[in-house]
This record gives sequence, structure tokens and C-alpha cells, in this order.
Amino acid sequence: MTKLRIAFMGTPDFALVALKELVTAGHDVVCVYSQPPRPAGRGHKETPGPVHAWAADHGIEVRTPVSLKSDAQKQAFADLNLDVAVVAAYGLILPKTILDAPKMGCLNIHASLLPRWRGAAPIQRAILAGDDKTGVTIMQMDVGLDTGDMLLVDEIAITPATYANALHDDLAEMGGRLIVDALEKLPAGRLVATPQPDDGVTYAAKLEKTEARLDFADDAAALERKIRAFTPWPGAYFDLGKERIKVQRAEIIANAKGATGKPGEIVDDQLTIACGSGGGLRPTRIQRPGKAAMDADAVLRGFDKLAQGVVLE
Repeated sequence: MTKLRIAFMGTPDFALVALKELVTAGHDVVCVYSQPPRPAGRGHKETPGPVHAWAADHGIEVRTPVSLKSDAQKQAFADLNLDVAVVAAYGLILPKTILDAPKMGCLNIHASLLPRWRGAAPIQRAILAGDDKTGVTIMQMDVGLDTGDMLLVDEIAITPATYANALHDDLAEMGGRLIVDALEKLPAGRLVATPQPDDGVTYAAKLEKTEARLDFADDAAALERKIRAFTPWPGAYFDLGKERIKVQRAEIIANAKGATGKPGEIVDDQLTIACGSGGGLRPTRIQRPGKAAMDADAVLRGFDKLAQGVVLE
């Protein structure tokens, strides 16, 4: 293996997996770029992200600029004299001067099968759309939004049992493995850069909390996918008066007896909720405000406001 001089640019847990793999592989990670610390927890204390915290604990220089557009930031990056930069869920746009500074450019770990789901939330959007597979693409970055040439790709199935949190972890592990492989092949010229096709381009917009509301006028299967896509964040929910009920698990009751009420109506004593199409949706694990998540049948035993005949907004 050729030991490379690397800057790593990333912020959340997804990126941290790759950073650890690069260090374990023996590369010289001379600097980490990460988003600035953000307020977190009940005290809203300024808290560094996972990549920042781990790098600092392991003696790696950490930089947290709010932008990379200034001449000073561009020069500071160029002065690192890098072989390559690795980018994963960083959160800042890289100007062309930054992209061109490392000898072998900047490589991105993207959690989709490009060109499908370019953008900020590819994991959740793939589940929401009902895709049957996703994966990781190692990409040579250019000035576009996830438009660069593809260097390595691997895929994983999305099944009816796939939740975003577990898929996130699987893709993070895949990304760590692929980037180590890519950096082993890159200096030897053993990576083939493949332009992304023009067909099949989709964009994975950033998640908004308002999207997590369950509208029971929608199709039951689409609502069940929303629950899986929005676990753990922002968490799918419905409102019961002033109380917000989060739904962590649910099953589709297709064409079942009693699942044919008007949308939002609870049609039996098992919390089956009629939907606009596709039968009913039966939440099986829910969470009331200020309480731990519980199996729905346990909640129903001590909570009579989710009774048959109630119509949810």
C-alpha cells in the first residue's frame, strides 16, 4: 500500500467510519475539516460533531471553517500539500480551487447508486421511493452537485424490513471499505473513471421535520415506508389532539376486514388506521411525548384515547 497524505472532510457518524478505516489502513491523515460545533442537549452546549471529536482525541488537527471561499482558507488548504482529500457528508461546497489542490483531487463517499439520489438525504429518499436497492459510490469530485465521475460502486438490497438507521450503518461500513480500496488503487492508476449517465438523475432533498407527519389520506404502503425512512430522525408521527404520537414500527393491513373506514379512522381495537388507499396501517411500536417507546398493544391497555372509532387528523 502507498501511504498517502490526506485531508479528511466530514462531520457525522456516517463519515467517522471512513475516517477510522483510513487511519487503520496506515494513511497519513494530516488534517480534518468538519462543521463547527453546534448547540446540543438540554443545556444547548456547543458540541463538536463525531468526526471532530474523534480526530481531536487522536491528535489530528481539526479545522472548522464556516466557508472555504476566502483566499486565506484556500491557501491554508493548499499549504497542506495533499496527495488526496476524502469527503463524506461534510456539509460545505468545495470551490474549484480546493478541488484542484490535492495532487489526485478530492474523492467523495456518496450513499447512493449515482446518478440516482444526488444530494443531501439519499438514504431516506431511497426508502421513501420504494427503491429495491441502493449502495455507495466513490466519486471523483467536480464543481457540480454529486456529478463527478464514478470510480467504485457497491450495492445493497432495500427490503420491506429496511429502516434508515440500519441502512445508514451498513452504507457507512461499505463506504469505509470502498474508500480504502479506492486509495490503494488510485496511485497505481488502477481506477477507471466512468462518467455518470444522463438518464436516471434524481435529487435527494434535505429532510424537513414537516415531512414526517403521517397523512392518512395517503397510501398505506407509502406511509409505512415513511416510518422506516424517518427512523430515527425526524421520526414519523401523527397528532392526537395536542399530543404528538411518534410511530417507530407499523404493518400494512391490506384489504383486511374493518380497514375500510374513512382516512384517519381507527377501525379496530388493534390501532389499525384506515388510509386513503392500500388498506390500513397498524402502528406496532409508538412513543407518547415524554415517555419511552413501547409496543402499541401495551400503550393501548392503559390509554383509551386511541380507541376504535376515533378519527385522527
